[in-house]
Amino acid sequence: MLKFINRAIVIDSFITPGKVLIIYGPRRAGKTTILKSYLASCGLRYRLETGDDMRIRHLIGSGDLKQIVAFAEGFDLVAIDEAQQIPDIGMGLKILVDHRPDLRIIATGSSSFDLAGAIGEPLTGRKQTLTLFPISQMELKEHFNRYDLRQHLEEYLVYGLYPEIVVTVGRKEKIELLEELSGSYLLKDILTLERIRSSRTLLDLLKLVAFQVGNEVSLNELATQVKLDVKTVGRYLDILEKAFVLVRVGGFSRNLRSEVTSKAKYYFLDNGVRNAVIGQYNLLDSRNDIGALWENFVVTERLKKRSYTGIYGTVHFWRTYNGKEIDYVEERDGGLFGFECKWSENQRVKPPLKWLESYPGATFELITPENYFDFVG
Repeated sequence: MLKFINRAIVIDSFITPGKVLIIYGPRRAGKTTILKSYLASCGLRYRLETGDDMRIRHLIGSGDLKQIVAFAEGFDLVAIDEAQQIPDIGMGLKILVDHRPDLRIIATGSSSFDLAGAIGEPLTGRKQTLTLFPISQMELKEHFNRYDLRQHLEEYLVYGLYPEIVVTVGRKEKIELLEELSGSYLLKDILTLERIRSSRTLLDLLKLVAFQVGNEVSLNELATQVKLDVKTVGRYLDILEKAFVLVRVGGFSRNLRSEVTSKAKYYFLDNGVRNAVIGQYNLLDSRNDIGALWENFVVTERLKKRSYTGIYGTVHFWRTYNGKEIDYVEERDGGLFGFECKWSENQRVKPPLKWLESYPGATFELITPENYFDFVG
């Protein structure tokens, strides 16, 4: 039984005196675990606090230079978990950086929306940012070979890859954890952001998106179905993206009139959360959405790999008005790379002729369970 998974983020490689290391990520992705693991072995005099502590919120958020500097006295490192809970956290950390340039500082937060808004300007040039996602295939390869990972694919597609889910044995236990996990950050975290009044409306919106994974999403259609204006729907989707629930992928075009760019696709950062939203935990042989599950899995696993290994560039889908499409396109290193996601290993898919004609030199590859690991691992 798998009990511990080494994570792709190694804090020691990024922490520097005079700069704040910000670690973003969804709740229960493992931020606190890797922070405590690093602190236990770093050999530094450290202070670990949490933004859930009202006393720390008041102190760091007060802007009181004398008190904040005294708070760090005698320590080589200050770490603040759940830092998004602290008002004006950026100004408090700036005081520490400016007046203790020898100090190492780590702040973790479960919402890039809250934390980025509070930290951005005060710490310009004084911070480094990392994102910790749910468990990735490239992290699991330290524990399983490719054959074993392939055997576990069904579990990953249905239950997702949050650390607790991955190390839990038993279908019933996995489902209970997913119900609690999805409920906790859909209803607790997100509803505290930006004046979202109705949890029911938010869940209805998420369900609609869940049923459209892999397809282009029309904000006008969503707005009609949830009885909200288009601007509000767009704002909700933006919040869901910044709260690590959804991943947005826009359409690719180089101004060819035949290409669709006005719509976007939305994927769930974790397959298990997607399935929890629609209450669907059936195994693959009794589902009709395996194509959507596979595409969601491939896109988000690639996102993790890109983030952890420094693969830079932009990500899109490609479609023409007459229906020719490619699921996933990366524009990087001066080239275009197209990928089509198919669960069936027997399918043979040719690249659209319009793609090859419009972008000479662009590549096209089919991603199936047979070859997926080279793409995401």
